[in-house]
Amino acid sequence: MKVEKHSIDFIPENERHGSPKSLFTIWFGINMQLVPVVTGALAIILGLNLFWSIVAIVAGNLIGAIFMAYHSAQGPQLGIPQMIQSRAQFGVIGAILPLILVLIMYIGFGSTGAILYSHSLTNIIPMPSTAAIVIFNIITFVIAVYGYDLIHSINRYLSIIFAVVFLVLTFLALKMPMSAEAWSIGHFNAPIFFLILSIMVTWQITYAPYVADYSRYLPVNTPTRQTFFYTYAGTVISSSWMMILGAIMATLFSDFEGNPTRGLTELVGSNFSIIINLLIILGGIAAAPVGIYGGFMSLIATLEPITKLRGTPKTRFWLMFLVTAVCTVIPIMAQDNFMHFFSNFLLLLMYFMVPWTSINLVDFYFLRKSNYNVKAIFDINGEYGRVNWIAIIAYIIGGLVEVPFVSSPLYEGSISKYLGGTDLAWIVGLIVSAAVYYYPMRRTLHGSQKNIHHNLDL
Repeated sequence: MKVEKHSIDFIPENERHGSPKSLFTIWFGINMQLVPVVTGALAIILGLNLFWSIVAIVAGNLIGAIFMAYHSAQGPQLGIPQMIQSRAQFGVIGAILPLILVLIMYIGFGSTGAILYSHSLTNIIPMPSTAAIVIFNIITFVIAVYGYDLIHSINRYLSIIFAVVFLVLTFLALKMPMSAEAWSIGHFNAPIFFLILSIMVTWQITYAPYVADYSRYLPVNTPTRQTFFYTYAGTVISSSWMMILGAIMATLFSDFEGNPTRGLTELVGSNFSIIINLLIILGGIAAAPVGIYGGFMSLIATLEPITKLRGTPKTRFWLMFLVTAVCTVIPIMAQDNFMHFFSNFLLLLMYFMVPWTSINLVDFYFLRKSNYNVKAIFDINGEYGRVNWIAIIAYIIGGLVEVPFVSSPLYEGSISKYLGGTDLAWIVGLIVSAAVYYYPMRRTLHGSQKNIHHNLDL
């Protein structure tokens, strides 16, 4: 296993390798952890019964994963990371806007994740929480430095372990007695249902900024349908499964969200608590390196066009170290109430990934139809320009129109309040940003093509 030498640069055809089947295990493994379990528990906590929670969870993942998997299909065709592609839509400098937001998300999830996984480490080996955070992040850093192949390999093997252990946990949970009310079709709460549906959709869209990072080494002739299918199946099955398990646990244990580790331990008995804690740590080992790996690429993609930094192996190492250090210092220094606020802030920030994913997919599949000049993506004076104001404006408008429809712990929009807490922000954001970008950009591209043909005729 060699340390990866590439960063945000193009992957040459002679270095392409792997099978699209590997996309199933990486997205299956990444989701088989405690965070989606707790996310699924929200459906019960917010007021749905188990039946409607399962409907909202499955429907939301099925919808959201469509956008996520279509991003994955871009990887083999372009051979570059996901967010660097944004330069083709936003311009080389303009892409810094969504890149900064994505970088904040990486740091946020890395910081909150370090606290979660370090708690399980201290449950197994008594030690100060600071030491546990440092140890866990060192492991995460080493995996991220080795990069693409090691991340794929770890998730390939952990997927088998996760499938077996979570099958047992799910079986034990379903064996426990539940009231008939939990399965009643009549207990339907429309505002809460659409809020949970929105959370599940945005859960999948949150993967969009880095999903192609893990398909970009596949051969360029990899069929799009295979890339899409294996990514889609892996993420939908695992996310839905873990979130449904969380909903079941929240139905069984009223305090599950406050202490999910204890709830899962009660299923297997206190004598087997070490298994639950190991499972949580392994879930972190599967998922956390993705944040450091993607955080580095977002950071270098932000700095490269405005500095002399280049994605050399040395730069790659130290920027990954910087991202890891930040994700270590924040949880050590922050108080619990700040981390709770920070988690809610990240949920709010996720809404602003919706306009980005809409613009990127519309450009790739409907306007340019996967025809890009990859060299120009790295040229600040190239054909994609420094700033594409059409994309910037579409992105800002798409984000602004979402605001009245948002329902989150930190903010609830006026229309969402009027609809009793119903969250339709993601639908509005997708449609508006797509329309505002598509029509003026189509005219711009059509005008450019006419000028090219005119110059050729001359």
